[in-house]
Amino acid sequence: MRGTRPLSVLLAVAAVLLVPGCGSTSQDPGSASAPAADGFPVTVSNCGVETTYQRPPQRAVSLNQHATEVMLALGLEKSMVGTGYLDDRILPEYQAAYDSVKVLSKEYPSFEALLAAEPDLVYGGFGSTFDEKEGRGRAAFTKAGINTHLNIEECPSGAVTMAMVDEEIRTVAKIFGVPQRAEEQVNKLHGVLDQVEGRLAGVAPAKLFVYDSGDKTAFTAGGKGIGNEMIKRAGGVNLFADLDKAFGDVSFEQVAERAPEVVVIYDYGDQPVEEKKKFLLAHPALKDVPAIKNQRFAVLPLSSTVLGVRVPAAVDSLARQIHPDRFQ
Repeated sequence: MRGTRPLSVLLAVAAVLLVPGCGSTSQDPGSASAPAADGFPVTVSNCGVETTYQRPPQRAVSLNQHATEVMLALGLEKSMVGTGYLDDRILPEYQAAYDSVKVLSKEYPSFEALLAAEPDLVYGGFGSTFDEKEGRGRAAFTKAGINTHLNIEECPSGAVTMAMVDEEIRTVAKIFGVPQRAEEQVNKLHGVLDQVEGRLAGVAPAKLFVYDSGDKTAFTAGGKGIGNEMIKRAGGVNLFADLDKAFGDVSFEQVAERAPEVVVIYDYGDQPVEEKKKFLLAHPALKDVPAIKNQRFAVLPLSSTVLGVRVPAAVDSLARQIHPDRFQ
């Protein structure tokens, strides 16, 4: 952080450092002095940070939609003291639980605001949660005696798959000492995927292009993100699966050359879906593309295209949009 910190901030930092309930990291030599809870300690290696938990967190903060909804799906709202940064409305089934948790900020809270909430764990959905330039680096939280966890889509060793969704849910449940809840969620989510798979048996995959945004170039889904896996499971083939990252820019001429049959629009932010459609329909490079000529569009909210509990329902939604005959 820049400048001199006011006394109130320094006192807030000191208060957090002295809170006895704060989570412990493997780098924290004082953590061994308190007795461990049943089933603990547990050690989690997450995106290069190893953390040992002596007991389940009691004062967690979740930041970003998908992190928050993983917590709520596991029934952990009573272990939360704050949340922030939604991209969409909370799923209806989690609304009551979400309303019981304090919203710390519309977007990311400052490091000082997070310290003031006295968390023992900060769980982030995107790497930007722990932006070092904003003073929220994971090392800064460790120094303050606060554990951190980052959604594993942000640090994959290869392509992101549904197995990683399962892993994220199970890891969070392990941290909080509720592994049985993870298995219930995983079974529920795979039940949805199994139903979609049955409906699509033998279907010819549709050729898809994902349009996230962009006017000079097209920002699209590559082969390394969960979006690519979703397209496969929905009976499609991602025409830019050869892009060796989760998202990337391609030219509209490249899109035309690959001739998608369906354009999948990611819906978020200030640009409405209809405005995105209008732009694509009017783009001269795309005039002969089958999806544009036939005006075949599918729409998914961005909140459903990142690694979290929305993925199976999004696969179902996409499958219904590109293969409606299989769901009549």
